[in-house]
Order: sequence, then structure tokens, then C-alpha cells
Amino acid sequence: MTIMEPRKHGSSADGAVGGRLSRFEGRLKITGEAVYALEYPAERLAHAVLIQSTIAAGLVTSVAIDDALAAPGVLMVLTPEDDLGLTVSADWQGNRPEEKPYYPLPRQVEFNGQSIVAVIAESREQAEEAARLVRITYAPQEGVASLEDPKAGEGKRLDQLSVAWGDAEAALARSPVRIEATYRTPREYHCAMEPHGLTAAWEGDQLTIWEPSQWAHGMARMYAEWFSLPVENVRIVSPFIGGGFGSKGQPLAYGAVAVAAARKLGRPVRLAVTRPQNFTSYGGRAATRQTIALGATEDGILQAIVHRGASETSVYADVPEQTGAATPILYKVENFSSESRVVPVNTVSPGALRGPGKNPSAFGIECAMEELAHALGMDPLELRLKNYADRDYQSGKPWSTRMLREALTQGAEAFGWARRSAAPRSMRRGNKLIGWGIGCGTFPVIRAPSEAMIRILANGRVQVVSGSIDMGQGTYTILAQTASEALGVPVEEVDVILGDSSLPGAAIAGGSMLAGSITGAVHKAAQAARDELIGLALSEAGSPFRDTGANTLAIAGGRISAREDGPSLTLPQLMAALGRDEIEVRRNTLTDDVQSAEDQKKAWTTMSRVQGPTMGDYSMHSWCAHFAEVEVDEDFGTVRVSRMVSAFDCGRLYNPKLVESQWRGGIIMGIGQALLEEGVIDPRNGRTMNANLGDYLVPTNADIPDLQVISVGVPDLNASALGGKGVGEVGIVGVAPAIANAVFHATGKRVRDLPITLEKLI
Repeated sequence: MTIMEPRKHGSSADGAVGGRLSRFEGRLKITGEAVYALEYPAERLAHAVLIQSTIAAGLVTSVAIDDALAAPGVLMVLTPEDDLGLTVSADWQGNRPEEKPYYPLPRQVEFNGQSIVAVIAESREQAEEAARLVRITYAPQEGVASLEDPKAGEGKRLDQLSVAWGDAEAALARSPVRIEATYRTPREYHCAMEPHGLTAAWEGDQLTIWEPSQWAHGMARMYAEWFSLPVENVRIVSPFIGGGFGSKGQPLAYGAVAVAAARKLGRPVRLAVTRPQNFTSYGGRAATRQTIALGATEDGILQAIVHRGASETSVYADVPEQTGAATPILYKVENFSSESRVVPVNTVSPGALRGPGKNPSAFGIECAMEELAHALGMDPLELRLKNYADRDYQSGKPWSTRMLREALTQGAEAFGWARRSAAPRSMRRGNKLIGWGIGCGTFPVIRAPSEAMIRILANGRVQVVSGSIDMGQGTYTILAQTASEALGVPVEEVDVILGDSSLPGAAIAGGSMLAGSITGAVHKAAQAARDELIGLALSEAGSPFRDTGANTLAIAGGRISAREDGPSLTLPQLMAALGRDEIEVRRNTLTDDVQSAEDQKKAWTTMSRVQGPTMGDYSMHSWCAHFAEVEVDEDFGTVRVSRMVSAFDCGRLYNPKLVESQWRGGIIMGIGQALLEEGVIDPRNGRTMNANLGDYLVPTNADIPDLQVISVGVPDLNASALGGKGVGEVGIVGVAPAIANAVFHATGKRVRDLPITLEKLI
């Protein structure tokens, strides 16, 4: 639990929602005062290291551990022979199989890099040395290395992700202009700066885990179910996170191993996942393949979209990367058909990586739209505007707000799109071919219940208390701004306490749902605290406002006042007059019919109460339009993004400075996706060959040009209490196709499989 004490940031007006404040926790991070999960001090701390499989499929037939056990400092070696007594936890929705055992160190190997042995010693160095002495024997079985493995097959059709209306096949057949192409994206990885890991400590049947977490309450529930504990007995502490991007939303096998080891040893255990193990201890974005056919009239009106998509999944769980997620909603079309499949391969189950589903989906449809524009001889911007969707044709509902047209037109104006020469290879700068491309993106508004506590202290300071987390997106800051605005106190008088599952419940920091959810809870609690304070001021004996005859009071700038000529007190003066040490108010955003303790626990620890974008009268989404300029060296085929302008509709911006940072971060990841990132898989054994940050390339400062971002959104009070829509996910969606389209414009060569590398252009 951490109390943030913000420094002065200007006037109190700047501190209200919409102010451009810097992140409150920034000073702690840049000075090294912020304590991360793997830095918490613990007495008698032991260290665990993992040993991972070197085959893609098969059985562990024996593990020789005697030499390791005899090594200096070794306390324990856990193997598949050890029954850790765990039970499978419920899924994200709270559905749990009956008493099914869970083996985090399994005998059956299902992918290369699966953790099968753990060594625990007095120091990490001793554990690592002892791990070298463990000898594992396998009985290998035939595996499937990747989505493109000839043994992979077509996979399983997912009916719930297959969508159709009209008669797309017939409309396509009679369309005078048709294009069809297949687009591919490789495996991608989160590559958070902070590696995964945890420190676990037991006190009797009470378990405390220091672990970077995007969802403290949900992770506490899963750990509790693994170890057959009441959820109240498990505490997740995670005030600071060094990047997550979707990878830190649930406990993973290594966490179960560390907690089990701590229980067996009766002392705290720390397990830090190595950088290479970060590529296989949890899943990144799955490789995808999608074939898209578009039919249009000769003047560019879409007649049909036929989409067939597939993504890889593990052999033990169906986890789709929804290649059809963006395809049905970006454009107006009366005839549509989309099918999605999952193809089991021997890999760790894929996970959620920034913009899941919508990202690869947008790559396919946005490249296809550009190919259609080229076939028609039409400006790609004109084609998109001509097929602008006036409503959600998939759900049949109107948009709540959709400023994508404004994003396209204002983005184009800022970029200078009107100066584009239409023909490929027609724009140059010295020996560089210049290309311009467009890519649109979207991400749904997902809403979840949350809870918050407001404390007004005797010294006049206000505490905002929530179990929600901040992994760099600005939760500390926007919650202080929300409370400041609702209570009428300067933002520098607000402290925010986050990142602990023992605190009031909150939504996961994922799916762009946290900010809209938790600001609603804080706003509601702060208003209730304001009303209670005013009520006490008017009614309590000793209050100077009791006999004024006022029926209402105003709070502004940290002072409570009656009329212009009436009393005016600071909050500390009023609290002293009331004889109060603190006023505490707790509120949540659940409806009145689900307020029992069990209802609340289920709401914070599962996603059973999460509402999707069309659960209501409207279809609600964030939108964006990216305009990219690339320079392609004609001799060497190297590609550099030289300029980008991106326009966003994300509703009201709670803090534009932080939002713009989130957008730019997503764009940077999109540049990496387009030009650099690719998990390279050995077809012989399913091994990730570039499981390190030397060979798995991510963008650096030298790869990133000036990124201009524009907000065209308007407040959307259907989407959230304060009118905002999600900002964290949408920034990456549409970036890769904008760059791919720009590369085609520059070179005349269409690259349909990411990343776009020089050998694909020469």
C-alpha cells in the first residue's frame, strides 16, 4: 500500500478532470523510490529458479535431482513427481470445474519452454548453479510447431465468433470490382521492461504475494482457489508495475510454484522469471492468418465482405485472437460473412497483447481496403469516407458517439494528405522512395463495476483508496483529479492509495476498462463524501454553519462557505469544529439489486459483471485514423517511418497529457509490429529461437519519428460516468496497416505478412 503525495502542479483548476498534470508517481520512479514486486525486503528469503522443457511435446520420464540437492545452499527441488495439492481455479467469468487438480509442473509436456522443475536455494545464484545439475529424460511425441506447420490443419470453427448478415457470397460474386488476399501476422510478445516474478510469504493460512498485477482482486481469487483458501486470506500487493500490456492480469504457473514452495519451506520465496523465460512462461499475441475478399461497385460502394480468419492456440486451451473483431464495424456493408478458427499448436496459450483481436483484424481489413482503392483507382481516404458506417450493422444499434469521419478528415488535413501523388513510386526525397498510407482502428467500450473509498482527514487532506492499479497509464493522477473536481479541493491536497487486493474492489487494468470504471466509482464516492460533509456542517452542534440559516454550502479551493457574507472555513477548521478525525465514505457502481457481500466479491474478482460495447441501447467504441509516411531506401530496401499523424475519438479526456502519452505508446508498439517484431519458431522442435531482447527486435528512440496526435472526441456519457472512452488499447490498432499501405505506395510492392523486412522488398 502506497500513499502518493503529489507536488504542486499549478492552480487547482488545472487539477480538475481535463487538466494536463504530470504523473504523480513519476518522481518516485525516476528517483528509484518506487518499490517493485521483486524488490520487497523479506527475512529468510529463499530464491526459486525454473527449468523448462526442451521438447515441444512428450512425457517427462525421469528427473535426476540428487546432484542438485547436494549443491551448496539448495533447499528443495520440485519436479512433476511432487503433488503440490493444487486445484484448478475458476475462469475469468467465475466458472470452476469440480475438484480438478492443477499441476503447474506437469509430466505431460505441451510446448517447448514449459516449466517442469523448480530449484529453491538460499540465493538465486546457488539455485541457478544447482539447476544446471538437474538431468531430465523425455519420451518425445510428435508436435505442431506453428500455425504454418503442414500438420496444423484448418483448426476448429468458433461459432460464437462467426458473424453473417445478408448474402455475402452471392453479393461478392456479382460485384463488378473484387479483390481477395491473405494477410498474416507472426507471434508477438509483450516485452515489458519489468520481468515477471513474485515474492510469496505465508503466516499461518494467510498468504501475501508481492507481484506485478493488472488485477489484484482477480489474481487473489485465483490464488485462493488454487490453494483452497478463502479469498480474504490472500493479499496481492502491487503499487507499481514496470509494464504489462496484458501479460500481468492473472497468476501463472510460476506463481503457483513459488507460493507452494514458500508453504513447504515455511519461509518467503522469490521467483524472478528470466528474460528468455518471459517468452514462454505466458502467451503473447498469437500468430494469425486471414483471407479477405471485398466486392464493390465501380464507384467504390462496398457490396460484400467475406472474411475467413484463423489464429494459433495451445493444445490445451482454445484462446482465439479474434481476427474478425474490427472487420464488421469499420465500414457500411449490407452483405457480410466472417468465420474464425483456432488452430492448436504446441505453444503456451496465447494471451492478451495490446489491442487484442482488433489489432490483427484491422491489419487485414485496412490493407484490403487500400488494395480495393488501388484496384478502383480511387483515393484511399475517399473510399473510406464513401463507405462510412452510419450505424453498427452487426448489432443493428446506433453509435453512441462515433467521430471517425472527423478523425479521417482532420487527420488528413494535419498530415497534408491532399498533396499525395496517387501512383506508387511517384514520390521521392533524394534516393528515398516516399509513401503515404492510412489505417483506421477501433476498440470497444468495456465497462466493469468498481468501488472506491474517500477519506477526509482532520488536516484537510483527502485520501482516495482503491485496489485498482497503475502500470504507467496514470491511475494515481486521474483519480486525484476526479476527487479534486468532485470535492472542490486542490489536487495537491489529494493522496491516492492503490495496488492492494485488501482495498476496495476494482476492474482489471485491461481492455481499456479501468479508467472509465474506477473514475465513476471515485466520483460517486467523492460526491457522497461532499454531501456528508455539508450535511454535518449544517446540522452538527459546534459547526459555525448550523445557525446561519443556510440550506446549502459550497466547497471550492479547499474551503467551505455559506453566502458571500457568511462564514468561510478551511477543511481543517471545519473538521476541528465538528470534532472529527476523519470522514470516510465508500461507494461502488453496482446496481442496487446486487449489493450483497457475495455479489460484491464476485464483481471485483471475476468478470461476470463486465458489460460489452452493445449491452444497452447503443454501440460504443473508441476510434482512430492513422496517417503514415515512410521512406524506403531504393537500393537497400530499408524502411523508416518518417512521420505520423493520428487522430482519435476517445470521448472526454480525463488528462490529455497522459492520454497523448498512451496514444504515442500504442503507435510506437504498432511501428514495432509493422517493421520489427516476429517470434521466430524452430520448425523441428517448436522452440522460440529469438527469446531475448537482442534478437527479438522492438523499437528504440532511433526508430521513432515525431508523432502528432489529435483528439476529435466528444464526451460520451453512455460510455462512462465522466464521458470518457478507452484510450490505452486503441492507439496500436491500425498502425501496422497504415505503414504497410505506405510501403506499397512507396514501392509498388504489397507485403501482406508482417513484419515488413528488407528481404520482402528487394
